[in-house]
Amino acid sequence: MTDTFTRLDPITGEVASTSAAMTITQVNAVADKAQAALPGWSALGPNARRALLSKAADALEARADAFVDAMQREIGATEGWARFNIMLSASMIREAAALTTQIGGEVIPSDKPGCLAMAVREPAGVVLGVAPWNAPIILGVRAVATPLACGNTVILKASETCPRTHGLIVEAFAAAGLPEGVVNVVTNAPADAGEIVGALIDHPAVRRISFTGSTAVGRIIARRAADNLKPVLLELGGKAPLIVLEDADLDEAVKAAAFGAFMNQGQICMSTERIIVVDAVGDAFVEKFRAKTATLAVGDPREGKTPLGAVVDPKAVAHVEALVAEALAAGAVQVNGGPADGVLMPATVIDKVTPTMKLFRDESFGPVVGVVRARDEAHAIALANDTEYGLSASVFTRDIARGLKVARQIKSGICHVNGPTVHDEAQMPFGGVKASGYGRFGGKAGIDAFTELRWITVETQSGHYPI
Repeated sequence: MTDTFTRLDPITGEVASTSAAMTITQVNAVADKAQAALPGWSALGPNARRALLSKAADALEARADAFVDAMQREIGATEGWARFNIMLSASMIREAAALTTQIGGEVIPSDKPGCLAMAVREPAGVVLGVAPWNAPIILGVRAVATPLACGNTVILKASETCPRTHGLIVEAFAAAGLPEGVVNVVTNAPADAGEIVGALIDHPAVRRISFTGSTAVGRIIARRAADNLKPVLLELGGKAPLIVLEDADLDEAVKAAAFGAFMNQGQICMSTERIIVVDAVGDAFVEKFRAKTATLAVGDPREGKTPLGAVVDPKAVAHVEALVAEALAAGAVQVNGGPADGVLMPATVIDKVTPTMKLFRDESFGPVVGVVRARDEAHAIALANDTEYGLSASVFTRDIARGLKVARQIKSGICHVNGPTVHDEAQMPFGGVKASGYGRFGGKAGIDAFTELRWITVETQSGHYPI
């Protein structure tokens, strides 16, 4: 193992950041440090925790320019995407601060005379959060904010793709005055990721794990956690469908589809990957969508002149190009797009995609979207559900009752009627089903994920026993 590792700027090839390549001994020491800080932090009153979290939100916002610079250099993000990350992340910390007095229990009627029976929520312990690079501030903060509100100490396992960005999150919490050891960061060389995460999962102090990332890695983490009998919250891949029914407002559907497919170059877990359009309005929708997509230029994000910035690395470009090539060879039709310039890849629309094509099945995680034609509503729902994934979805129709009926039939953790598949708010229960994972971040659902529910009784009168 080396002492440090570097992340290169995907556009220029220059060094974007240099970070510590921690060893297993070092990360075990981090876990020990988090465990040592746990009694003091968990004993802190809810309003004291709230005040410190509120200061952390302010400290995060105060580092906005540093975050923008880090995201542009490490992942080729646009300034707009970076500032949206900051805005939502500060909201997530403030929502977590508001939760500190909402971690309640209940008194449950007991059949035993004189028995006061209570359900009490307590901190789980040290929480390990493994966060990805694509929405680095949002997903890094999400891994730590609610666990902290619940009285846990946390370890943020930074992505090897954006370690500086994730490190700035921990700096903000430290600047807010959280005690030493309450919020910790682990960085590691890319080649060591499996060993480092495995050691952290195995560490006896770690009692909860959350992971946001690919389904393939999520399965590995779930197995390792299962060996340790430790609960894990997984938010994994997606292949979000956007259904356009024949009575939809096509202009609204086009706006939402373009945003959902191409915001952050399609590198969002909720990105619209399949637009499922009923035949009656298929051609009309595709023409409007072609015109809209043609306005979405791509360019160097640091120049700030284009809505699309860089794809994270050449490997991602090659993956998208392979999906497109396979679909075109099988009879699909290219509506928008063209060759990439390094990691600057144009918005790409492929029409006449069918379930036999990889573009229908495989998560692209890039600036491409497939248009799938459906015979009718029932066929559209069947196509939407014809995937291993189930994170986000949406349906467009002028009939709200119909939209709700369709939404209830789509197998996904999230579904929006007349809205984009990309939508996140701090207080909402966020997560998926099937290969998109299990468990929920956000709001009160997060309290359930990061606390231990205990049954405690108090006997208030003399007992009577059969022996």
